[in-house]
Amino acid sequence: MNYAITGYPLGHTMSPPIHNRLFALANLDAEYSVISFPPEEFSQRITQLKALDGFNVTIPYKQTVLPFLDELSDGAKLYGAVNVVKNDGGRYLGYNTDVDGFVRTMQSHRISLATDVCVLGAGGVGRMFAIESVRQGGNVSVAVRESGLAGARELQQEIREKLGAQIAVQDISTLKGPFGLLINATPVGMYPNQDHMPVSEEFLQGIPVVFDCIYNPRHTMLMNKAFARGCRVIGGMDMLVWQAVAAHEIWNGSQYEPAQITELIEDMNRQLCEREKSQ
Repeated sequence: MNYAITGYPLGHTMSPPIHNRLFALANLDAEYSVISFPPEEFSQRITQLKALDGFNVTIPYKQTVLPFLDELSDGAKLYGAVNVVKNDGGRYLGYNTDVDGFVRTMQSHRISLATDVCVLGAGGVGRMFAIESVRQGGNVSVAVRESGLAGARELQQEIREKLGAQIAVQDISTLKGPFGLLINATPVGMYPNQDHMPVSEEFLQGIPVVFDCIYNPRHTMLMNKAFARGCRVIGGMDMLVWQAVAAHEIWNGSQYEPAQITELIEDMNRQLCEREKSQ
């Protein structure tokens, strides 16, 4: 069987080692590769992707792929994005397992979303964090820069219409809490721009839990400063691995023991640390 991830750029993706380990744990003979190309080539390269048994989709193609699919899961429809495609005998089914990765990460750390949640960013993944937090009883604020306020208000309206719930929209430069959970859904702090964080260090005081969905570097500046302020911190590798587990459940019905996934997360973090040392 053949699988791949597509996106652009993909120079530092951790997906191949994660998925190849999951195939090995399930005793499946499969290969997982990287297929990367610029956006203007997508409509020509989709045939190459559809020849696979399944594939993952990441930035910037999570919405681009939608018109090329035959059916979307309820989650993909709700979040308006696909990150997993299954080739079901020539029918192409789209799923969103980012939400599975998020929810299972929170569950594995015994963190409730039914609290005051602040989501930094209202892009694709930020949108998902906000919607799912509302669905699970969270009192949600979305914080963006001035340039993102229009998009955040569109999300606010969508949540009002689809879920009958209210969220607050704030400018990140004047953000006010308090919050029980802070989620970074922005790229601020991602390699190679590690020396930045989306909020001030002072803002972190008194926030019990900080989740940064960035996985490279393993410890972002936000995570380091939050830890120093006494916050509990969670990095993005957990979510990356758990969403991959959900993809394997979709593709082949594979099942894994929680201890196997914990070990896999730890191993991938070690690999990432080795990469960081060589960068």
